Amino acid sequence: AKRFLHWDKEFTQTLDWTNPPFAKWFEDGELNAAYNAVDRHVEAGNGDRVAIYFEGEPGDSRTYTYRDLKDEVSKAANAFQELGIEKGDRVAVYLPMIPEAVITMLACARIGAVHSVIFGGFSADAIRSRVEDGAAKLIVTADGSYRRGQPTQLKPTVDKALSKGAESIEHVLVVKRNGEDVAWTEGRDVWWHETVDKASAEHTPQPNNAEDPLFILYTSGTTGKPKGILHTTGGYLTHAAYTHYNVFDIKPDTDVYWCTADVGWVTGHTYITYGPLLNGSSQVIYEGTPNSPHRGRFWEIVDKYGVTIMYTSPTAIRTMMKWGEEIPAQYRLDSLRLLGTVGEAINPEAWLWFHRVIGKERCPIVDTWWQTETGGIMISQLPGVTVAKPGSAQHALPGIHAQVVDDSGEKLPNGESGLLVLTQPWPSMLRTIWGDDQRFVDTYWSRFDEKTYFAGDGAKRDEDGDIWVLGRVDDVMNVSGHRLSTPEIESALVSHDSVVEAAVVGATDETTGQAVIAFVILSDDATAEGRDQEDLAAEIRAHVGEEISPIAKPKKVLIVPELPKTRSGKIMRRQS
Repeated sequence: AKRFLHWDKEFTQTLDWTNPPFAKWFEDGELNAAYNAVDRHVEAGNGDRVAIYFEGEPGDSRTYTYRDLKDEVSKAANAFQELGIEKGDRVAVYLPMIPEAVITMLACARIGAVHSVIFGGFSADAIRSRVEDGAAKLIVTADGSYRRGQPTQLKPTVDKALSKGAESIEHVLVVKRNGEDVAWTEGRDVWWHETVDKASAEHTPQPNNAEDPLFILYTSGTTGKPKGILHTTGGYLTHAAYTHYNVFDIKPDTDVYWCTADVGWVTGHTYITYGPLLNGSSQVIYEGTPNSPHRGRFWEIVDKYGVTIMYTSPTAIRTMMKWGEEIPAQYRLDSLRLLGTVGEAINPEAWLWFHRVIGKERCPIVDTWWQTETGGIMISQLPGVTVAKPGSAQHALPGIHAQVVDDSGEKLPNGESGLLVLTQPWPSMLRTIWGDDQRFVDTYWSRFDEKTYFAGDGAKRDEDGDIWVLGRVDDVMNVSGHRLSTPEIESALVSHDSVVEAAVVGATDETTGQAVIAFVILSDDATAEGRDQEDLAAEIRAHVGEEISPIAKPKKVLIVPELPKTRSGKIMRRQS
């Protein structure tokens, strides 16, 4: 904490764990997140270093040095205060992947307000429920954005959300991004360029207590009342800076880092807004998708900015695998020195493709496991330290205590699948569910005891003791008494030459308890060959039997044109 952060008031106690599961870290210390992310780098003489290279989907670009970013964040903080935002108030953020999203988050942190970022693809009802739960006073949005070459609208969705409730909102602050016509409510709606751009760039950040709230982030895919994960300041920032620095082997003077996530997800919070800036890094922020205006867009950006570190998702990698090697082959990619994956366990075939085609077999890959609730990376390789195993996150980071246990909480021997738990508190752990301490206890700390965090994921350790995350426990099927992991079967499916993506679910079976049902997408080559689909499905079934075990052979293999996915790109699986 003292190495990576500037403290306005030094803490005297690291951890208070006297009332588990409610932890307090660095409780008597004081600091400011925005000062740590921008001001101190300027004061240290690095104001001219690039903080953000912004690449818009239409091809427009902007560059912000740390000095520029300090000024913009200060102006936004002054404007927010003019709009009545004070320390402790909640600010909802519904923006595309543009610099103003990061500026807004840091401006909130600067004045001690609590940001609540809502993914820019969510519906009006999702916005309303999150705004109401947090009782936000201000929502920051844009007229629209761009998606696959077409202008989209965001403010009309906000207007619809506010028409259904969310009465705590006093102002809607609107960034003019694409010039789409939007409805206007006088007295409530204000333009960013008429308020923030005209505000003073002089602003003094106020120290916040280490345990003061920094942000609320609602977990996706919930039913009923949304689940607002609360993260506080000192511990979260410590973990964000520590993991970003070590997992990605950051060299702030020379690296150009790119995390392809959206700030609407926790990955964008920790590894775009906070981690890189706390460490004084230069990073790329991209507004668009991997295939607009063409399928080489990611690699074009890597070459344009000389990206050295790229952190992306297995879903994106598998998608680009399907498009073929000839697309990335058109680009140099010689600046890359480290690759990372996040979001779900990566199947070995995708890992090997990423390593060979993108990393040219010279870039280490860090396969990271963590959650919205954990705040930062918990299990990962360390480049230059770990001998990587494709598909395994391998080791809990120094200071993290992860175990694989059975249903009784007993530690399992190597080779047996069980439940992934964390047995000691860590700095960036969620502090509670906003407004609902009991739900926090019931959801995360009741499966075993109040000191054992149950992640909801299955895992196993191999013969070397390395951890393989097997996905959500409802993605673990019991077939004839054998526990089978859907990611494991999916990896076997994708290792077949004709399959580029796969999803597996369990279906009720009178004989085996559950049967494996597989949905697969064929490669373009396999589709072009026009093979008999029944024969190909039988061949794929047999292949899984050979790769894992006859027990794991899908009862059915269904060849489909696409798979259902969540807003964040994860495959949606439903058991039946």
